[in-house]
Amino acid sequence: MGVCVVSMIALAGSLLAVPVLVFTATYFLWPAALIKTYNWCSRWRRGLQVRCVFWGDYRFCYSQRGVPGPCPSLLLLHGFSANKDMWLPIMQYLPERQHVVSVDMPGHEGSSRTGPEDWSIQGQVDRIHQFVQAVGLDKQRFHLAGSSMGGNVAGVYAAQHPDQLAALTLICPAGLEVPRDSGFVRLLKEMKERGEMRPEDVPLIPHTTQQMEDMLKLCCHRNIVLPKQILKGLLASRLPNNDFYSQVLQEILSEQSVRSLHDSLHLITTPLQVIWGTDDQVIDVSGAGVLQEAHPGCQVELLERCGHAVMLDRPRKAAQLLTDFLSTQDDVQTKKRS
Repeated sequence: MGVCVVSMIALAGSLLAVPVLVFTATYFLWPAALIKTYNWCSRWRRGLQVRCVFWGDYRFCYSQRGVPGPCPSLLLLHGFSANKDMWLPIMQYLPERQHVVSVDMPGHEGSSRTGPEDWSIQGQVDRIHQFVQAVGLDKQRFHLAGSSMGGNVAGVYAAQHPDQLAALTLICPAGLEVPRDSGFVRLLKEMKERGEMRPEDVPLIPHTTQQMEDMLKLCCHRNIVLPKQILKGLLASRLPNNDFYSQVLQEILSEQSVRSLHDSLHLITTPLQVIWGTDDQVIDVSGAGVLQEAHPGCQVELLERCGHAVMLDRPRKAAQLLTDFLSTQDDVQTKKRS
């Protein structure tokens, strides 16, 4: 009996040791894989499924929770060099009944990477329009939300396809001519004037763990302290894409894209919500005033203690604002029908 008990204890110990060893090896040798696993677990906990859909030979990769219902679906467009998982912190606070779709923008993560014609703002708008048709979101009006570059795309999309939208939310959107330039924008303008847009000098395209840490400080108001191995993992997942990010940045800073949202403001008729962090160091919060001046009836929410990455700094508040705005617009439409 004693030998049996000892054997069982030894077996249990060995079984417990295996996942510990796997975690330890992954943490030190393949930190990028650990981050992918974490994101997979986060999606699973939030009830999200990753799917792919094709438009011709073009592949869109996206996450989805729930199915379309009486409440408008919510389509989320992420920012430059991010992916669909950028929205995970917000999704945990959205109502479970809400049908949510988060797509990888053209060339990012799992969506097809073709050429510069798809990376300009108009090119991205055209591809998102294809995605909307491919997954059937165009069968009824939906709520479109975009952050930063995704906000630029969302705004231009609303200007060109107003009949498809129930509501529009722009979160720290790019593509505006703002009264005050942030330090980041001034740096980009100086580099562009000198003709020296070197990827290694752009704070949003890190090449070292220190630059990765600096990028987080630039985008977030709250101090995010990560272990060095996690920073290595984040960097390792980005490094193979840095050339692509550089090309995308050149496209969205080109003459035809850099003011895309600003030039489309007069065409936006969809009910508009603006969310902006007062401590945004990437795109100055004065841009919110530009949107309010163009659309006096829009709902503007300025979040204290919040930077450019609203979904990291204030995820619960952002989710609440999205939900309340959509509910308000739904009530308005119900009254009109009655």
